[in-house]
Amino acid sequence: MSSVVPSHNILRREYIELSKKPRERFSVGLVDESNLLEWKVVIFGPPDTLYEDAILDARLSFPPEFPLLPPKMRFITPMWHPNIYNNGEQKGEVCISILHPPGDDQFGYEDAGERWLPVHSVESILLSVISLLSADNPNTDSPANVDAAKEVRTDLRGYKRKVRAIISAE
Repeated sequence: MSSVVPSHNILRREYIELSKKPRERFSVGLVDESNLLEWKVVIFGPPDTLYEDAILDARLSFPPEFPLLPPKMRFITPMWHPNIYNNGEQKGEVCISILHPPGDDQFGYEDAGERWLPVHSVESILLSVISLLSADNPNTDSPANVDAAKEVRTDLRGYKRKVRAIISAE
């Protein structure tokens, strides 16, 4: 296997490091041991948040061009959050700046420095998602789930009840 793709070397190193030294808030594995581009992720709900005690299953899908391009992260566990798509082909996909392709944002919501940079690691991605889930009042400026964003703005208590009900049902 002399033509190992650079992304495989990077991902292999990160996978070994995260597997040898487990983190408190998440764990990682491979969906298929022969494919370093598809990771399964378990996020343990952060304490003192709506997701406390939840076990959230997700997938990280890395493009062959990684680390030049970002992976996609998609929750398998049903989620109700302004920054997580709720329907269609993107259902469960996380929409945060560091997972957006590098460069300028065509809509002007994000600075280029907030978007994907090749220095980001799997750990930094997962810590960003955990931070997203930890926010008391999620960002509703450019939502992936417009209905959840509207609910945050108009009925925060109802939004929180809905999140807890979905998480408790799992």
